[in-house]
Amino acid sequence: MELPWKVEKILFSAAEKRLDIHIDFERGGLLPCPTCGTLCKAYDTTEDSWRHLNFFQHSAFLHARVPRVDCDKCHAIRKAAVPWARPGSGFTLLFDALVMALCQEMPVLAVADLVGEHDTKIWRVLHHYVKGAVAARDLSDVKTVGVDETASRRGHRYVTFFFDLEGKRMMFGTSGKDASTVEKFSKDLQSHKGTPAQIKRVACDMSAAFIKGVNDHLPDAEITFDRFHLTKIVNDAVDQVRREEVFTCEALKKTRFLWLTNPSGLSRAQRARIFNLSWQNLKTARAYQIRLAFQEFFSKPTAEKGEAFLKQWYFWATRSRLPPIIRAAKTIKDHWDGVLTWFSTRITTGLE
Repeated sequence: MELPWKVEKILFSAAEKRLDIHIDFERGGLLPCPTCGTLCKAYDTTEDSWRHLNFFQHSAFLHARVPRVDCDKCHAIRKAAVPWARPGSGFTLLFDALVMALCQEMPVLAVADLVGEHDTKIWRVLHHYVKGAVAARDLSDVKTVGVDETASRRGHRYVTFFFDLEGKRMMFGTSGKDASTVEKFSKDLQSHKGTPAQIKRVACDMSAAFIKGVNDHLPDAEITFDRFHLTKIVNDAVDQVRREEVFTCEALKKTRFLWLTNPSGLSRAQRARIFNLSWQNLKTARAYQIRLAFQEFFSKPTAEKGEAFLKQWYFWATRSRLPPIIRAAKTIKDHWDGVLTWFSTRITTGLE
């Protein structure tokens, strides 16, 4: 501890499992003005306390007389900063560091329970450092962005996130899933040393809102439609075929997992069940084969071979006489260029 601060006394209570460290400053000692840094004399003092790192299994606290200083340069009286804690915080910097480390590994409520503090205090620490980190971000080197939305709690409330796919970091999040989310990201990018023109590649789903947002606010970006969203469209079509057919085939009940899981992810018994069902000339089995074939598209070595394969798949799917599969195939056809762009970018919406 540097002058003028000094440890005045230490009190330990084994019964209360508590360690109290009392700190004071030297009489006549000068302290920096928290605004301009000018060394000033104390004007008056207040008693403050801070939670510190535990001393083994004992809770530890710092206590100090914290002076207000009279600054001739600022012509103001302000409370001096202490070197062991943030202004206005009830925790020391070392305790803050512990909280932040724990928050990376477990939920805030679990952290609060572990350290014995209310979760609102833990949230305040988390918000302070996250806000500081966000404000200090430099996004001038970002070129490849992933856009993905997720449901917030229950209902139709959504949050859209923007990821730096090369830097492997989440850059921005905002409520909603419309074109305005991309506009908000563009503005945030500009407030952190970036420009819309620097974004060259964007991975997103086939949402018309996202496509419009990217075209309007990231005009130099090439869109790649996320392979996992494409696969989900086909998977949903297979499941819809199963749902419609289950009314005439009870054997399809409780088989959703089987049709939406790749053979390598099934047990021997599950694969045998799929095999037996496939011999019953089921619409679901035909849809399943179309689904498996679609996944081969992503294993093609070039865009040319990929497009040739996709044309064949589209021909098969649209002549399957399975309306959900036909709709899925036409959706992919309507976004043809962005689907094929995957071969040149190999990007998806999430961080890997």
